[in-house]
Amino acid sequence: MCCGKGRESFLSCCSSFKSDGGGFHLISVHPDELRFPFELKKESFCDLKVVNNTEHRVAFKVKTSAPMKFFVRPNMGVIKAQDSCIIRVNLRGQRKYPPNMECKDKFLLQSAIVPPNSDVDELPKYTFTEGIGRTIEECKFRVVYIYPGAVHLQNSLQRLKEERDSAVKQTQILQEELDILKRQRSRKGFGQRFRSWWSSIMSAGCGNHMISVHPNELN
Repeated sequence: MCCGKGRESFLSCCSSFKSDGGGFHLISVHPDELRFPFELKKESFCDLKVVNNTEHRVAFKVKTSAPMKFFVRPNMGVIKAQDSCIIRVNLRGQRKYPPNMECKDKFLLQSAIVPPNSDVDELPKYTFTEGIGRTIEECKFRVVYIYPGAVHLQNSLQRLKEERDSAVKQTQILQEELDILKRQRSRKGFGQRFRSWWSSIMSAGCGNHMISVHPNELN
């Protein structure tokens, strides 16, 4: 955790979290692209889950190359240590299909460590500006349009997969129960066969002529 007071202590803390490009990151974002079901004149949305990986408060800001086309809420915020938040990106209804259903719009999510107890309304203007002892991380997202039918198909496939997994699990449970019944039946059958065998031995030796052995015959 950051110790001490003042901006110098805060900047020192920020500098210790510089990313080497492939190591530690301030935040994690899921999913890694924005996928929108596309229908003419209908709005759609995509949610991003932003996770703070640090023991400090982290501020974030979302930028887009098409602000009149997308509505982002919240587009700026502060996430507590080891906490998360959901960013919802709404696509406004469009009047025509894009060529080849491709979208060239981009999104940028910036993040930076901020002082303890910082609130989004109190963030200074330089929060998302690179400076001495201050590192800004950036995540870029592409936009993907998908046909509504593809969404329904994907949901149907997911539902079928879940039903299949459930059926496989149920089959395994039934097989285990069947094996237990077989073992119990096998033990029961063995007991019946043993009693029958013992009865036949006793009948042969003790029918009308008792088998007796004199003690001297054992010497």
